[in-house]
Amino acid sequence: MIEVVDASAVGELTRVHAACFDKAWPPEEIARMLDNPASIAVAAREASVIGFAMAWAAAGDAEILTVAVLPEARRKGVAKALLSAVAAVAVARGAVAIHLDVAETNAAARALYRALGYREISSRPRYYATESGPVDALVLRLDLDPSSA
Repeated sequence: MIEVVDASAVGELTRVHAACFDKAWPPEEIARMLDNPASIAVAAREASVIGFAMAWAAAGDAEILTVAVLPEARRKGVAKALLSAVAAVAVARGAVAIHLDVAETNAAARALYRALGYREISSRPRYYATESGPVDALVLRLDLDPSSA
């Protein structure tokens, strides 16, 4: 089940983010982002949260901030459902496009975004710091259909 979540889910979102990223966001950062009126947060829940996505939506634009799905729940359509839910909320808030950054080396995420219709519009050289050195970020954009709100 996909649901919009608020600050009451900070603990679960923190747990999932920590399981997915080497440099996980602390609970205070997630809470701060959720307190922003422009924030969008959706979670996939089974017995507990197995994944979530966060974004901003303001002034006709939206930006995906993070997508995190527990390793054991991956490749089951969870991220696709989360991204679709974020897009729906963004459209309802007046967004006409949604952007995100993805590591050029993240083939799985790039394939997912391409399947959802995102297209590359630019890059950010040496944007991500990794153990093996800097990695470029690709900036992707999806035009949203306001009639789907």
